[in-house]
Amino acid sequence: MVNKQLFQTRKGATQPLTNSVNNAGSAAYEFSPRHQLAQMALTGCLGQTFYASAEEQLDQIANLVLTVDNAFTAKTAVYARERGYMKDVPATLAAALAVWDTELLAQVFSRVVDNGKMLRNFVQVVRSGAMGRQSLGSRPKKLVQNWLLQATEKQLLNASIGNAPSLADVVKMVHPKPQEAWRAAWFAWLIGKPFDEAALPPITQAFERFKRENAAGVISLEVPDVPFQMLTALTLTVQQWAQIAKNGSWQMVRQNLNTFARNGVFELPGMTEAIAEKLKNANAVAKARAMPYQLLAAFKATGEQVPAKVRNALQDAMELSIANVPSFAGRVVVCPDVSGSMSSVVTGNRGTASSSVRCIDVAGLMAAAVLRKNSEARVLPFEQAVVKGLKLNARDSVMTNAQKLAKIGGGGTNCSAPLKLLADEKAQVDVVIMVSDNESWVDGARRGATETMLQWDRIKQRNPKAKLVCIDIQPYGTTQAMERQDILNVGGFSDAVFDVVASFAKGELGAEHWVGEIEKIVLAPQ
Repeated sequence: MVNKQLFQTRKGATQPLTNSVNNAGSAAYEFSPRHQLAQMALTGCLGQTFYASAEEQLDQIANLVLTVDNAFTAKTAVYARERGYMKDVPATLAAALAVWDTELLAQVFSRVVDNGKMLRNFVQVVRSGAMGRQSLGSRPKKLVQNWLLQATEKQLLNASIGNAPSLADVVKMVHPKPQEAWRAAWFAWLIGKPFDEAALPPITQAFERFKRENAAGVISLEVPDVPFQMLTALTLTVQQWAQIAKNGSWQMVRQNLNTFARNGVFELPGMTEAIAEKLKNANAVAKARAMPYQLLAAFKATGEQVPAKVRNALQDAMELSIANVPSFAGRVVVCPDVSGSMSSVVTGNRGTASSSVRCIDVAGLMAAAVLRKNSEARVLPFEQAVVKGLKLNARDSVMTNAQKLAKIGGGGTNCSAPLKLLADEKAQVDVVIMVSDNESWVDGARRGATETMLQWDRIKQRNPKAKLVCIDIQPYGTTQAMERQDILNVGGFSDAVFDVVASFAKGELGAEHWVGEIEKIVLAPQ
């Protein structure tokens, strides 16, 4: 006779069995290789995170590229760059194509390498050997040459900022053969060879003239329109700094508020107001493709020297930046993870280059943004259990509510906690959005399905049409909620996330969800 205790009908027997463990050591569901690559690409930190090192993440990408087909790698690179605005991983995937499929690389190169920084990133990744080779090869070299020979003066100037490698290094490496006199003179100027100043293009000429005048003590307010970093090495007056701020792009001004403060710009009459107006200008915010995350990063990075009016303008810009955050039909619940592991830096630890924004800040931001557009939404922050007593006003600014959530912080991770609360309450729900690093362990001591799936099953019994979205800020290849028609797993914090979630909530995504969106990318043959 069989052991009835062992073989009795178990709770959740109809749920899929786990097939992996997460980095916290608890049972989990492993994503398919394509889904893993998609999630890595759409977060793309490649830095030290709470659970994984940069090297481990890079190794994971290298292995995934060998597993999926090259066309999917190419489409993922394009999606991550064009819709996620990512940098490191798209360049890494392009570098992989430089090894495994140069024809596909040629098809996506201009879409992935769309500026000078991406060009330098691509060259650096290829030459590092991380993807399997340490030289560009003939076809990738030709693609780099073409970029250099087609770029405008502005694009080349922007590309000249930064090292490892510098643009000068790249030019020396690929030896472009320019046909135009101005481009030949500019390359010579870049790499330190003799050049004809009269042949230089106008902005570079103006920069050379400005340097001479500045060195001679001639103070000109006609600051050349070169990248900000080219001017910071010079000795400038406060009036010149102010002119730079007036002329600068929205993104440049956002990124350099502390620099302007250190150089006395805000002490000049009218400059505080002028910079504040620029930051909160609706057209400028839209043109810059500003993301809530960028504004959160700027707000957190501003020092005490930056006036309150300017900091308030960042909050105003935040409100503008969520214009495309969707309103969801029905009853919406947002569950931001505020556990201890969420205190890690969202872009990974990169030493002095690390962001000040933590995963918990992004979780709070996403919850606050959804609440701002869905005033009846319910917010359930969780760690080991659902955090009680927090009251959020949908009419408060996104920044205010995000900061309230981010201040909670601490405790273990229990992804099933908010779902259990909803199930116990017999709550009526249509869309549940969970924002976490997905490393649940408090509820992990069991066999079979995850506790998250069991609690979601209880909710589904009362709400058969309900949908669950799991936004994984730092994906590691596993999930607590198995991908299926009513469950969507997405990675990252870009604007692309909101678009995909909205499509899913409306029933517009196919069975493959996130991966399916990448598959829709069309690769034009060269």
